[in-house]
Amino acid sequence: MSEPDHGIFFTTHRTSDVENLVIPTRNGLCSQKYKPVDYKHLYELAAVEKIAAAKIQLKIKKTEQVSKISKEQMLLKQHQQVWWQEHKRLSENRQKAEAEIKTFLDEESHKHNFFLDMRDLEHKLSKERDTYQKNTVVPIWQLKENLKFRLSEMQCCLSEESCLKSKFNPVEMLQQIKLVKKQQKAILEFLILESLALERELEDYKTKALAHSFEEKNGLFLEVPSALLSLECPYPDLKTLVINEYQKLASGYWSKLQEIDQQLKILYRNTEWKEEDQWVFQTVINQYPSDLQRRRTLYLDVLQRYLPHKSRRDLVVHEKAWHRYHFIRNQRRVLMLNWAQARKAFVLKAVMTAAEASAAHETEVVLANTRKKQQEICADLKAKVLRWKAQQEEAANLQAAVAARREEKKEEKERLRKEREMIRRAREKEKVKKYWAEKQLKWQEQEEKDLQRLEELRKLMAEQAVKDRERVKFRQALLEKRLLERKELVLQEAREEEEKEKCLEALRQQVAVVAKLDPARVAADTVASKARMGIGTNEEFDLQKPLFKLHTYSEQQIISDPRLRVELALREAGLHKTLYAKEILPKIPPLKLPRRDMESTAFKT
Repeated sequence: MSEPDHGIFFTTHRTSDVENLVIPTRNGLCSQKYKPVDYKHLYELAAVEKIAAAKIQLKIKKTEQVSKISKEQMLLKQHQQVWWQEHKRLSENRQKAEAEIKTFLDEESHKHNFFLDMRDLEHKLSKERDTYQKNTVVPIWQLKENLKFRLSEMQCCLSEESCLKSKFNPVEMLQQIKLVKKQQKAILEFLILESLALERELEDYKTKALAHSFEEKNGLFLEVPSALLSLECPYPDLKTLVINEYQKLASGYWSKLQEIDQQLKILYRNTEWKEEDQWVFQTVINQYPSDLQRRRTLYLDVLQRYLPHKSRRDLVVHEKAWHRYHFIRNQRRVLMLNWAQARKAFVLKAVMTAAEASAAHETEVVLANTRKKQQEICADLKAKVLRWKAQQEEAANLQAAVAARREEKKEEKERLRKEREMIRRAREKEKVKKYWAEKQLKWQEQEEKDLQRLEELRKLMAEQAVKDRERVKFRQALLEKRLLERKELVLQEAREEEEKEKCLEALRQQVAVVAKLDPARVAADTVASKARMGIGTNEEFDLQKPLFKLHTYSEQQIISDPRLRVELALREAGLHKTLYAKEILPKIPPLKLPRRDMESTAFKT
C-alpha cells in the first residue's frame, strides 16, 4: 500500500478568483447566501465513521483470535496423541510390574515369612483405603446426589410455593455442606502432614543410601580385591608390583570418576530450579520420543504451560544444561563399564602371572642348579607386567587417537562438503555464463534480421511516399474545387438571408409595441437579481458538502498484505522487536507495487 505525497503542496490562483471573493465580503457575515455550520450533523458523521472503524478493528481482532485458537487446537491435538501413547505405555508397564510383583509374592511367600507380612500389610492398607473412601468420598457423592434430586424437585414444583417450603430447607442444606467442607479440610490437612512426614523419612533414607553407595564405590575403586591379596606368589616383589599397578590403575579411573562427579555437582549446584520444576521438566521431555517430528517445539510449548513462571529463555538455558548433564552421566556410565572390564582383565592377568610365577618357583626348587634360568624367568615375568602396563597405556592412547581421528574425519567431511558446494557454484556460474553467451548470440542474430527488415521497409516506404505525393496533389486540386463551390453557396445563402431580414424588419415595424413610462420598475430588483440574493427561491447552496470523497481499504485487502501477515507471525513468535524483524520488514514488497508518480519524496534529500 502506497501513501500519497504530502511533502510538497502547490496552490494556483487566478485574478478572477480574487474578484469572485469580493462579493461574499460585500454581502457581510449575515448574508443569507451561506447557511451556518451544522456541527451536530458533523459529529454524527464522525461517530458513524468511528463505529465503522471500530467494527473493522473488531473483525481484525476476531480474525487474529480465530487464527490463534486454531493454532492452539492443532498443538493440543499433537499433544493429545503423544499423551495418549505415553498413557498407554505407562499403563502397560504398570500392569506388567503389578503382575510381576504379584507373581514374585506368590512364589516367595511359601519360603519366607517376610512376604507373608507384606501380604498382611497390603490387606490392611486395602481395608484402610476402603474405610477412607466410605468416610470421606461416599458422603460427598451422597450429598451431591441429594442436591441434584432436590434441584429437580424445585424445577418441577416452581409454581407450588407451599410444597417447596415444606420439602426443602436451604439453611439446613447449607449447614450440611459447610460441615462436609470442614471435615474434608481437616482430613486433607491430616493427609498433607502425613505426606510431609513420609517425604522427610524418604529423604533421610535417600541420604543414608547415597552415603553407603559412596563408601561402597570408594571401596570398589581403592580397595585391593581379595583375589589379588590372596595370590600365592613366591615372589613378594612381584606381588607388590602387581598390587601397586592395580592401585595406579584404580587411582587413574578414580580421578576420572571424581572429575566427572565434580562436573555433575557443579551442574546440579548451578541449577537454580526447584526440585519440583526439575521433575516436571524431565518428565515432560521423556514423554516425547526422540523420533517425533517437531519434538522440541512441542515439549517447549508444554513446559511453558506447566511452568508459566519460567520464561522461554530460562527453559532453553535449562535444556542445554540438562543435555550437558545427561552427556556427562553417559560418560560416567561408560567409565564405570570400562573400569569393570579393566579390573576383571587385570585380576585375570594377575592370576595368570601368579600362576606362571608359581610354576617358575617350582622349577627353581626342582632345578636349583639352574639359577640363571630362574632369574631370566623372573625378568621375563616382570617384563610381561611392564608390557601389559604399556599395552594399557597404548590402549588409552589408541582410544584418544580414535576420538581425534573421528573429529578429523568429521572436519574432513565438512571441508569436502564446502569444496563440493564451491564446485557446484562454479558450475552454475559457468552455466549462467554459457546461457548469457547463447542469449547474446541470439540477440545479435535477431538484430541483424531486424536491420535487414528495416531496410526493406524503408525501400517500400520510399516508393509509397512517391505515390502519396501524387495522391496529395490530386486531392489538393479536388479540395480547391470544393472550396470554390462552397464559397459560391455561402454567398448565395448570405444574399437570401439579407432579403429575409428585410422582410422580417418590415413585419416588426408593423407590429411594434409602444411601452409606457414606469420609473419604479426601473429602480426595482429584477427576478435574476433576487435569485442571486436568495429571495424567492427554496434551493440553497450547500457549502458544508465535503470537498473530497473518502476511499479506504476492505478487510480482505488489509489481511492479504504480506507485510501485515509477516508482522503478525513475528508478533506471535515474540520476535517483532528483534534486529531480524527490523531488517526484514522494510524489505518485504507490498502485494501491488505503487505507481512511480505516487512515490513519496517528502523524506528524500
